[in-house]
Amino acid sequence: MFQEFRDFIARGNVIDMAVGIIVGAAFTGIVNSMVSDIFMPVLGLLTSGLDFSSLFVVLNGEHYDTLKAARDAGAPVLAFGLLINAVLNFLIVAFVIFQLVRQINRLHRRDAPETPAVPPSPPEDVVLLREIRDALRQSR
Repeated sequence: MFQEFRDFIARGNVIDMAVGIIVGAAFTGIVNSMVSDIFMPVLGLLTSGLDFSSLFVVLNGEHYDTLKAARDAGAPVLAFGLLINAVLNFLIVAFVIFQLVRQINRLHRRDAPETPAVPPSPPEDVVLLREIRDALRQSR
């Protein structure tokens, strides 16, 4: 069982996946910062200071000034502003990954050898050998 597990871990796909997960986790911090520190302030400016992360609805009808205060009090809360932030994070990550894959595909196309539209004609000696072969087949 240990040998089988070691073979599984040593496969290239598992190692590639592990590297992708580690890089993705590190990339999440960058995206979260980009959303909360760059996009949300601009969006807040465009929406007259609206901060999505502070949008919530208390289900028991009581009033709380902040989401933290409502949660600290144990009130049932729908924090839909945090959902909006999460959706924006997802869209940004998806767009960045799309751009990355697009550029990688572009590089692969550039590196791939071009196939000629018309295959080159065979050398004369090959043509002559084929004619001889065909003549021998007909003489049988």
